[in-house]
Amino acid sequence: MDGAALPEVRSTCPYCGVGCGVLLRTDGAGGLLVRGDPAHPANHGRLCSKGSALGETVGLGHRLTAPVVNGRQTGWDDALQLVADRFRDTIAAHGPDAVAFYLSGQMLTEDYYVANKLMKGFIGSANIDTNSRLCMASSVAGHRRAFGTDTVPGTYEDLDEADLVVLVGSNLAWCHPVLHQRVMAANKARGTRVVVIDPRRTASCDGAEMHLAIAPGGDVALFNRLLLAVHEAGAVEAGYLRHTEGFETALASARQDAGDTGLTEAEITAFCKLWTGTERVVTVFSQGVNQSISGTDKVNAILNCHLATGRIGRPGMGPFSVTGQPNAMGGREVGGLANMLACHLDLENADHREAVRRHWNSPAMPTAPGLKAVDMFRAVGAGQIKALWIIHTNPAVSMPEADAVRAAIAGCDFTVVSDVTGATDTARLADVLLPAAAWAEKDGTVTNSDRTISRQRAVLPPPGIARPDWAILAEVGQRMGWPLAFDYAGPAEIFREHAALSGIAGRFGLDFDISGLSDLDDAGYTALPPTRWPVTSSRKGGRFFADGAFYHPGGKARLIAVTSRPPAASESPAYPFRLNTGRVRDQWHTMTRTGLSPRLSAHLAEPFLDIHPGDAARLGLQAADLAEVTSPHGSAILRVRVTDSVRPGQLFAPMHWTGETAPTGRIDALVPAATDPVSGQPESKGAAVSVRRFAAAWYGFAVSAQPIRPNSTYWALAPTGAGHRAELAGRSVPSDWEAEARRLFGVPGAQVTSILDAARGTARIALMQEGRLLAALFVAPQPVAVMRDYLSGLPGTSPAAVLTGRTPADVPDPGPVLCACFGVGVNTIAAAIETGRLMNVEAVGAALEAGTNCGSCRPEIAALLERLHHREAAE
Repeated sequence: MDGAALPEVRSTCPYCGVGCGVLLRTDGAGGLLVRGDPAHPANHGRLCSKGSALGETVGLGHRLTAPVVNGRQTGWDDALQLVADRFRDTIAAHGPDAVAFYLSGQMLTEDYYVANKLMKGFIGSANIDTNSRLCMASSVAGHRRAFGTDTVPGTYEDLDEADLVVLVGSNLAWCHPVLHQRVMAANKARGTRVVVIDPRRTASCDGAEMHLAIAPGGDVALFNRLLLAVHEAGAVEAGYLRHTEGFETALASARQDAGDTGLTEAEITAFCKLWTGTERVVTVFSQGVNQSISGTDKVNAILNCHLATGRIGRPGMGPFSVTGQPNAMGGREVGGLANMLACHLDLENADHREAVRRHWNSPAMPTAPGLKAVDMFRAVGAGQIKALWIIHTNPAVSMPEADAVRAAIAGCDFTVVSDVTGATDTARLADVLLPAAAWAEKDGTVTNSDRTISRQRAVLPPPGIARPDWAILAEVGQRMGWPLAFDYAGPAEIFREHAALSGIAGRFGLDFDISGLSDLDDAGYTALPPTRWPVTSSRKGGRFFADGAFYHPGGKARLIAVTSRPPAASESPAYPFRLNTGRVRDQWHTMTRTGLSPRLSAHLAEPFLDIHPGDAARLGLQAADLAEVTSPHGSAILRVRVTDSVRPGQLFAPMHWTGETAPTGRIDALVPAATDPVSGQPESKGAAVSVRRFAAAWYGFAVSAQPIRPNSTYWALAPTGAGHRAELAGRSVPSDWEAEARRLFGVPGAQVTSILDAARGTARIALMQEGRLLAALFVAPQPVAVMRDYLSGLPGTSPAAVLTGRTPADVPDPGPVLCACFGVGVNTIAAAIETGRLMNVEAVGAALEAGTNCGSCRPEIAALLERLHHREAAE
């Protein structure tokens, strides 16, 4: 049965904050067919490579299926009673601030709501924070300083209607590909101009008319220059400025800001002239703005320019914070951050606290903010927090100074982890593991970057006895002594309570009000279509602030006086490079989901370091070498990519690899835990590091039908369609390569064919059984030159001449995957360009489909076209 006769169910993608609608159909065999929902307003049917591969990530081999206590499986009754008892006993002995929850933007709004209610309303502590602190906290703080609330003013439709889109610290093409394609469609349809402000040249620069390679930390200085240009050009909107305060002070601060932008005067002048002269301008900003010790100031520097010109809340104009997670917005709405109450109410406002307390009928409410993420894990390490519950996130990898955080969790008196798998760096440190229902197995809501609430719906049964998070949290609340407060029949009841509480916020005059949904019955909740808030009796959706009505006392917006600051970590002779970190196109966070997909792992299969050619030459580094990267806090070993996409003195490395996939690639171990003083968000893009060539005695590449068990100094694993692949390197050479191969692959009785040359330091070993390839290992004293994508497909087959490491003459080699959506290799595209005389990206798409889905590979196709056409011209 292929599932074709089964109905499709509308749901929402579990990845980034775009919030794309998906249509799900079970295949009748435990699998899932996924396609974009043409009716969803966020994506109109488009999906990125990650969303397109969702069906490849629902297997159960890695899943937690039952609670685990101290390494032994148990039932829910024993596990939850232990959790309730330990938290209750800890609170009795040490007070409510001796416990903490650390949550995730992967949680549904209903899950978040119950966790926040339990911690703030009943335990009585504000020690509840979320990994959204690592990505969006500075936007929250900037919005609140300017507007009085955490309000995103605009909508995705503004991208369609803008004449100018400025991307600040956002590689939209890779991190939010569906939105980037929306911008590119506007560029084609109505001539929308695009500017990219980013220290490195990214895929988002393709199609942009201007790339400003700003110095790290230079954003405030640039937007202060823009504010001055707005004033000098007479572009200040005096009528709108009456709805604001602080303009003169902000302008005076801008005049005094002598911060380094890293740009020429000509570049700054051209940008300011374009921005001031274009009324319909949307300034999109993301992690490059937020992940900084001056992230909040960067946000306010951008908002100042929009407030001064009145370019906010009207079609095609406004500042736009694009969120990184599927429900970072929902977490903000329910008060999932340590310094917030639910529904944008203020934790430090006594009237707000009392209103929430009455709504919850709770015994006590904290009167001060709790510990934000960095301080929370410092308190865990210091022994101040003695019971910790981590839900759907991997802080042992993703927090700055990750080695110290890993040690802190390991040393905590009692740690609970709720997750879908026990195979994460954090889960392996838990005293109690609780099996949670995953995406496509649970029901609830999420809110995307433009305030649209969408439903996630269950189409698959949870494995074993896994449960949804709200049910786990609610039962712990009941067992801790509050049975009525947490007696929920299902997520619809929780949503109604949340919506009703938002009505109280609305009566306080706040923005987040969905009280119009508080009377939804279960059927109405089940059928809830994508809905942009607010939803009240008098208003539904729309934009904010065109009317000049804000949420500060007095009703005015505030322009904030800001001055640029360099990153916290200073370069020095010992640490001369600036390290930037971020995402890659086809992976997500720490790869617990995307890392299951062979298709998504084919594009970039191991952690890497981008370094400028001049720096590489000076350090004696060549492409494909390994480099040791070191900061005062940790070290990593990464594959070298020599590229002029980064400036001299700057580096880039991705954030995704873990102790499960590449232990020396845990990049946040190098990142200092310096934080923005307002938002508490850590500076993830400003570490000072040193680089040197890793002195490997040998390099290896391996493929296997079964899991590979490496123990070398460097290794990186990835799934393939035929099993697994691994990159390897070591400081010392094994004495017996055949014995090492048998150990590596766990096949002691396999038949071995080998080519060994001790003098040259090479080994090529194939392990067979009944004529079929089980595994193969290729070793050399330098990075191994073999056709990796071809070899990765061989386990389980009966290949001829596998030890050549190359495709036979009569077998086409597609090369490394370039288009993950359709699995098209770079050699296939190159051959089509040359034989078909293809001249542009559109022609390649028509011939091969490459680049026609999410479009995030289009810049790479364009670069390949340019390279091949340039070579042809030279010939």
